[in-house]
Amino acid sequence: MKKSLLALAAMTAFAGAAQAQSSVTVYGILDVGFVGSNYSGTSGTINAAGTNGLATAGSAVQKQSTAAFGQSAESTSRIGFKGSEDLGGGMSALFTVELGLAPMNQETTMVGSSTTGSGAQGLLSYNRQAFVGLKKTGLGTVTIGNQYTPVFDVQAATDTAGNNNMVGNAVYSGNLQSATGTFNNGQAPYAPSGSVNVDTGAYTTRTSNALKLQSDRFSGFAGQLFYAQSNQNSTQTGVAYTGAVGGVQNNTAWGVNGDYTWQKLQIVAAYQNIKSVNQNIASVPANNSAQTGFNISNGTAGGGFNGIAFGDNATDNQMYAAAVYDFGILKAVYQYSNRKVSSVVDSSYFTKRSANQVGVRSQLTPTISAFATYGMVNSANFGNGLYGSTQGANGRTYQLGVDYYLSKRTNLYTILGGVNQSSNGSVNPTLTAAQQAANGGVGLNATNYAVGIRHTF
Repeated sequence: MKKSLLALAAMTAFAGAAQAQSSVTVYGILDVGFVGSNYSGTSGTINAAGTNGLATAGSAVQKQSTAAFGQSAESTSRIGFKGSEDLGGGMSALFTVELGLAPMNQETTMVGSSTTGSGAQGLLSYNRQAFVGLKKTGLGTVTIGNQYTPVFDVQAATDTAGNNNMVGNAVYSGNLQSATGTFNNGQAPYAPSGSVNVDTGAYTTRTSNALKLQSDRFSGFAGQLFYAQSNQNSTQTGVAYTGAVGGVQNNTAWGVNGDYTWQKLQIVAAYQNIKSVNQNIASVPANNSAQTGFNISNGTAGGGFNGIAFGDNATDNQMYAAAVYDFGILKAVYQYSNRKVSSVVDSSYFTKRSANQVGVRSQLTPTISAFATYGMVNSANFGNGLYGSTQGANGRTYQLGVDYYLSKRTNLYTILGGVNQSSNGSVNPTLTAAQQAANGGVGLNATNYAVGIRHTF
């Protein structure tokens, strides 16, 4: 009898220990409110006289305003699951799965939409993170999957405005926020034929097919190594093939970052490189350089200081650095970002974007905090159809915001952001030099405002 009782007690203790060693947490953010915007500048398409209904080459100017109940102005709505299991000896297994949410969406489908051409999505909008890995106490973690890049990790940790989705952040998103919500998704998934436009952000936010090594903090310093790869080699033989003719598609990304904290000072720096090589092109699309595979695109409404996109046969260099000092009554931040995308074949074909931004955030009362930022952005591009000279634009950005915390998890907010750009910075090789000058001279002005409520769980 005593042996049976001892065995039962041992089994109960073992079961309790097993449950304590493994845990899963559900977390997320729901952010909704009233979002408005005003835009004045060049329209999405810049054409020669008489095309697409434009009377003259210089008439591609538009004004637009939006106002509606929207979502994710301060933080992108999301739901996530993360867990860990104790493997013993200071080792543990961990995982994270995180999806973006679109709480204001009318679609009845949970993921995606069957509405042709609408672009609408379901409640679960996209894969933000999905990775699994191992952690060693006193050393660090290694994870693999769809993950944030080294630049994003340190930029998000030092951004005064908390990486909100409003216009006016010089070192994060370059998009004009609509009433329905737009997000800085970065390049995800990291696909062989994918592309990212420089004017939609200062850097790539996340990639899939990624391996990340993150150290613990030692004497105030923590570092990260990052590598992603998506390569293939295909052939097409025996038949007349009008699409891809076969060849190598090599897509690799690597990066590093460092984060040093000493008393009230924090200094971070990061660099990442994304390279896309595609020899699987049968024909060169319009406005594309046959020699370099470097795509020169038209500007887009909403702007963002650039008009050239990279896709096939390009290398993308991105860097970020920041310093944060805590004065007690407020935190002051200086941020710098630089991004240059060049042709793999001819590096003289490029587009680049650099930005400087200062900001302050203060906890005015135990329940009220406020922030302000001011940034300056410069862009330049050179390539086929640019008339032998570098073109680009300069811009100024700002954001103001106030948070009122009803509790630790729920807050009300109001945010105002704006951007003023000297020109649209875009090019169209079909235009003459005079027509291009007329279109490129059109400036861009955009403001964005939101009042909302955010709940974290």
